[in-house]
Amino acid sequence: MLSIVSTPIGNLEDITLRALRTLKEADYIACEDTRMTGQLLGYYDIENGWRLMSFHSHSGFSKVDKIIELLQEWKHIALVSDAGTPGISDPGYVLIKKAIEAGVTVTPIPGASAVLSALVASGFDCHQYLYLGFIPVKKWRQTMLKSLQNKEHTVVIYESVHRIEKTLQEFEEYFGADTPMVVGREITKKFEEFARGTIHEIREYFKKEGKIKWEFVIVF
Repeated sequence: MLSIVSTPIGNLEDITLRALRTLKEADYIACEDTRMTGQLLGYYDIENGWRLMSFHSHSGFSKVDKIIELLQEWKHIALVSDAGTPGISDPGYVLIKKAIEAGVTVTPIPGASAVLSALVASGFDCHQYLYLGFIPVKKWRQTMLKSLQNKEHTVVIYESVHRIEKTLQEFEEYFGADTPMVVGREITKKFEEFARGTIHEIREYFKKEGKIKWEFVIVF
């Protein structure tokens, strides 16, 4: 069985009892960074021993095949990401897809999600929303932005510290300076922040900050 286990996105207390039990009982834990997952296990006094195996964006098909082989041998594998829910803007979906194709039982262990945390804290309509992950850096970027000019639903995207200024500039050009927006960062952590205002106001806010830190969830 493959268990898709959601882990904290910042605050280590944001994990379910079911997730902790699954991490204790699994034969193996496939994770993006064994050090980060090791810290989480250590925080909850969960033995990791030889159970941790790396699985990340640079893992080749041979690693996927190896995990599928273990699953077909009736091993229970817990899939985790560095933070949040595996498969959401990370390589976990590749393994999940292959496991389903191989006839393996796949079950979700729900929990923390940066997308949903930012969305519900934004104050925008949550009944229908569009999540786009990290928007393209070059190819199709302008096409995607144009397609959102007449959007009818709340939109949620991720953005890195290296591109946040450029993205906000483009958003102001495409969607207008007065469009309401919320930008969250360090969600659930000590320095959690939600910048609220128009796109122009938020651009000016981050300009005054100087050296911008951390990654962002943008809701508009």
